[in-house]
Amino acid sequence: MQGLLPQPTGPSVNKPPDIARIPVDHDDIDTNVSSNEHFGSVLEARLSRRSLLRGGAASAATAMLGALGLGGCGGSSDDAPATSTPPVVVTPPAEKLLGFTAVSKSLADTVVVPAGYTASVLYAMGDPLTASTPAFKNDGTDTDHENRAGDQHDGMEFFPLSSLGAASTTANDRGLLAMNHEATIDEKLSAFFLHPNGGTMSLPRPAGEVDKEMALHGLSVVEVRRTGAKWETLKDSSFNRRVHQQTEIEISGPVRGNALVVTKYSNNGTKIRGTLNNCGTGKTPWNTYLSGEENWSGYFTRASTDDAARGDKSVVSLKRYGRDAGAASRHGWETGGVEDKYQRWNLGRKGASLDGSDDYRNEMNGMGYIVEMDAYDKTRAIKKRTALGRYAHESAAFGKVVVGQPLAVYMGDDSRNEYIFKYVSTALWTAADATPLDRIATGDKYLDNGKLYVAKFLADGTGQWIELSIANPLIAAYAAYKFADQADVLVNARLAGDAVGATRMDRPEWCAVNPVNGEIYFTLTNNSNRRVEPSGASQAAPDAANPRVYTDMKGSTAQVGNPNGHIIRVKEGAAGSAATSFRWDVYLFGAEAAAAAATVNLSGLSADQDFSSPDGLAFSAATGICWFQTDDGAYTDVTNCMMLAGVPGQVGDGKKVTLSHPRANGTSLNVDTYVGLAATPDTLKRFLVGPVSSEITGIAETPDGKALFVNIQHPGESTASANVGDPSKYTSQWPSNAGYGAGKRPRSATIVITKNDGGRIGT
Repeated sequence: MQGLLPQPTGPSVNKPPDIARIPVDHDDIDTNVSSNEHFGSVLEARLSRRSLLRGGAASAATAMLGALGLGGCGGSSDDAPATSTPPVVVTPPAEKLLGFTAVSKSLADTVVVPAGYTASVLYAMGDPLTASTPAFKNDGTDTDHENRAGDQHDGMEFFPLSSLGAASTTANDRGLLAMNHEATIDEKLSAFFLHPNGGTMSLPRPAGEVDKEMALHGLSVVEVRRTGAKWETLKDSSFNRRVHQQTEIEISGPVRGNALVVTKYSNNGTKIRGTLNNCGTGKTPWNTYLSGEENWSGYFTRASTDDAARGDKSVVSLKRYGRDAGAASRHGWETGGVEDKYQRWNLGRKGASLDGSDDYRNEMNGMGYIVEMDAYDKTRAIKKRTALGRYAHESAAFGKVVVGQPLAVYMGDDSRNEYIFKYVSTALWTAADATPLDRIATGDKYLDNGKLYVAKFLADGTGQWIELSIANPLIAAYAAYKFADQADVLVNARLAGDAVGATRMDRPEWCAVNPVNGEIYFTLTNNSNRRVEPSGASQAAPDAANPRVYTDMKGSTAQVGNPNGHIIRVKEGAAGSAATSFRWDVYLFGAEAAAAAATVNLSGLSADQDFSSPDGLAFSAATGICWFQTDDGAYTDVTNCMMLAGVPGQVGDGKKVTLSHPRANGTSLNVDTYVGLAATPDTLKRFLVGPVSSEITGIAETPDGKALFVNIQHPGESTASANVGDPSKYTSQWPSNAGYGAGKRPRSATIVITKNDGGRIGT
């Protein structure tokens, strides 16, 4: 039974100390030292102001201001009062978007959702996916992780199942959750909550520990069903599966068979083992799952002498993707033993071959793609779609699908100063392909042949999509790296972006497309390297779409740059998905409510709306609500990470603002920007706050919008490994403190949120 907990309204009596993220943030890296400009400097374009999907005011009918802590199935057990008076029949009010009471900021080790909603834990790290796999003990001794839920639940998609167990697009009570498992909670070398005593913190690593960690990365598919008001997983479902670092995956598209992906494992460059550091997701119009391989380079190492051993242009590529000679790996997996599964993580040129067929010098070229999987069919190959380019992928969002027109897929490269991309298919969309007999073959048709573009944002508020083609003279003549062919351009899409002068961005994270008007939204999480007067190639001056440089205090620590991030949106030109021009503005700027309105809180956020570091992003197909989530370290002295609900407008619905930044010499740098329509209680509300040290990520819903699935990633992340045996020192004990599962070690988990009156989420 789930009770109602008082909603936090001020400093907690048992307020925990300020929890900073682990010092090395593997998502916050910067290898772009090109001289490309940073996203425009002057904004002149004006568009007509119009509002879409206007939401109503917050409901005044809520009798109890409260939040739901996770403890079970939810609901109230209050008995009806004894009376002979017939009950009064109350007609529910008409549905309004954002009709819930916003939740307050919270530092509690629980999940907080609005009054009138129930949130329940559904699927946690270690949960069995087969009937023969033992229940999870959560003490570090568990085995058989190839048949358990992976770690760090991230992006996910819901695939409906009919009552007969067939693929569907409309079923609401039964379906498959396909999910990314991004990483493991790590400090130095060891994913310490996974091992009995915190794991080995020195090299070499024991093979057993490495095997467990490799198994916990990748993807999972789990069947979920609703019986009455309760959702549950089916651990004996024939659909359940795990994809991990020993799973064979095909290399598909223009890079397939190219010399750049030849390895000891695949002499012909057609396959690789595993998918790594999976973050954002996507869902194709033909009902398959897309997963983005994000910051994967840190899993590899190479010797300090490897530059000399190679002596070729591959050194340029390796450095551009974050693997300098002598770079240590994130987990030390290469030290697990002499077997191939361990040695593949060492990129050093060890063999005598010219093509790399006797070592793993090219192994990293097989990581960094959008991966396609048919969640309904285990027999179909999983494929890396190389035509969409290689970089730190987040999500993949399809533009509006129109019969007779090509498909567009929008993507971001999640590192500081990296780029925004678009892929346009050669094949034109056919309506019959929405329900094909062979979904992966349909993926071959649309995702293996097309054009890859990179975005250049112009000073007048417009932008250009520049094709990344070997035929582009700027690419063909690029002095820093000699591209051999189109496969080389795709494998080294970052270098190709450098060559054509693409616009360096502030950590492009997830992207999503507004189903009403087709505009594309990108979360730009933050940038600690933005300065009024940059010093070095890694820093950038403020500009039109990244206009803020300010100091944000976290306790006594000064955070400089743009610590809170923002969300930008793009409107394609008249050609739609095939357009090579666009317009843009900034939807929302993250900020503390009390921050200066003229320089920081440009969107006018109140205490019910303020946020920092937007990350996960999705539009509800049922309601049109724009859901976004935070992965923050800048504001965690005030609140844990959160999820908000917004009513989207349109590009150009706001106003022009000029920011003045003082320089050291007494002059000022003036930056013009456009801010979207100011936030109001009707257009933006905080919907959820998570447990301590967690990231909120992953958004999926049933077709009717009445069940919302959300992931709580790495609660307790900041717990020191030395304290792994002492639960009293964990920064989080969620979800065990909500009554879910054995042990007290924190676990990433999926929750399901429903509305107590049976309505659609967010209304």
